[in-house]
Amino acid sequence: MPKPYLEAGKIVGTHGVKGELRVEPWCDSPQFLTKLKTFYWDAQGTKPVRVLSARPHKNLLLVMLEGCSCASEGDALRGKILYLSRADIKLPRDRYFVQDIIGLSVVDADSGKKYGIVTDVLRTGANDVYQITGDDKQEYLIPVIPDVVIKTEIEEGILQIRPIRGIFEDAD
Repeated sequence: MPKPYLEAGKIVGTHGVKGELRVEPWCDSPQFLTKLKTFYWDAQGTKPVRVLSARPHKNLLLVMLEGCSCASEGDALRGKILYLSRADIKLPRDRYFVQDIIGLSVVDADSGKKYGIVTDVLRTGANDVYQITGDDKQEYLIPVIPDVVIKTEIEEGILQIRPIRGIFEDAD
């Protein structure tokens, strides 16, 4: 079951003297987070904080949050994690949050054989790569391309693949 609140990024410092925060985004780009009107201080969504303004700056998000009006208040927030509500985001078809991919059981789309679980998502230039850890603790890398990743079932916790020859010892 997907978590209703996801980590959006970490406050890494302040920008200027009026309490604007520098946030390291944990998503595709800082631009993605500029559409949000609310962040949360906890993973349960019980402590919302209103976004007064947000803009990308290089690879960071600069954000003004309600209740933070000077640099010293911003400095006190350094290291805090901001969360977003899944309900506030609409992802395009066949796009997923990394936090939803990690932990999926990886099975062969044809035979049903279990290969392990997704333990990391690596960002490369051309396509993402999933790190799969088998029951024997052996790690494998699979490219996230249509010929390999057949079906992603977040609700069921399953990633169906058709492995390329040589990824697993017994792959065809």
